Amino acid sequence: MKTYWLKKASILGVLAAGALTLQAAEESKLKVGDKAPKLQSGKWVQGDPVTEFKNGTAYIVEFWATWCGPCRATIPHLNTLHSKFKDKGLVVIGQDVWEKDESKVVPFVKQMGEKMTYRVALDDKSSEEKGAMAVNWMEAAGQNGIPAAFIVNKEGVVAWIGHPGTLKEKTLEQVLDGSYDIKKASAEAAEAAKLEGVFTKHQRAFMSAMRDKDWDGAEAAVKEIEKLSKESEGMPSLRAQIAFGRKDYKAASKYFEAMADKDTDNAMMQNQLAWMLLTRKDIPDEDRDIKLALKLAQRGVKASNAKDANILDTLARAQYMSGQKEDAIATQEKALELCDPENKKQFQKTLDSYKAGKLPAAE
Repeated sequence: MKTYWLKKASILGVLAAGALTLQAAEESKLKVGDKAPKLQSGKWVQGDPVTEFKNGTAYIVEFWATWCGPCRATIPHLNTLHSKFKDKGLVVIGQDVWEKDESKVVPFVKQMGEKMTYRVALDDKSSEEKGAMAVNWMEAAGQNGIPAAFIVNKEGVVAWIGHPGTLKEKTLEQVLDGSYDIKKASAEAAEAAKLEGVFTKHQRAFMSAMRDKDWDGAEAAVKEIEKLSKESEGMPSLRAQIAFGRKDYKAASKYFEAMADKDTDNAMMQNQLAWMLLTRKDIPDEDRDIKLALKLAQRGVKASNAKDANILDTLARAQYMSGQKEDAIATQEKALELCDPENKKQFQKTLDSYKAGKLPAAE
């Protein structure tokens, strides 16, 4: 899969996990409310090294890798948090982990440029083959996938663990001003961990039913999952999958809209939902909700301050499919200016297609 398309990946799994806030397994050694493990980073490839957590400073330690598509998708969000709070006592560390080829990290960071301006470090593998940070942070907290982020408060305590795409500015503001209730967060995380085993059971039932095209069985599993969720709106991400399976595209669009309306400032979510509506091959052209896709794409551009090439690319496609050819060309030209060098060829190809009056194929 080309890096150009990584931000277009399905967000349904991320949304489901975020809605249930199931952050760590019950048997995990590292939990919210615990003293943060020491930093054991290897080589620092960007920014001043951080060797210890200082009192009075809060930290985000985010685990990522160059090969991880979802990591690339959340980097702009993390960079926005860094830019907004760096002068308010927050230090952001991009901790490379599980890297297949560490020689790719420096070129990757340089390529990201202004989209990734926070500190970046490799893992320390001098005494631990897997990496000291991978073992003492990720494994200890029961985190089996990346990206994953940890917030360490001003007292050196783990205040939050989860997917960086779900990290809210309000949470950081509370951590920084001292109003964040660490005891409450710890209790909520512990309760979530107790429910995780039950959740996993029903999640597997849902996946099995979907695989067998047993839509009623999938619906029953979702109802059980909803009982574990504190979200009053239920699980629109899972129900959307069922709706697509039933070929009830109007219902699927309504679930997508519900997800999008719940988090209007989440540029990544708006973009991914819009892209899926525009490109899913199982949606007949006459049932494709282009109007909603355009709305979500516009919202994504606004939330990203029109500085993300991939989101602009999605908007251009939505505009073209809405009959707004000239707007699509103008938007794609801006996307071309902002995109990474490795994606220039693909963005130019898309632009040429719009100018020729043809909708480019979606990979």
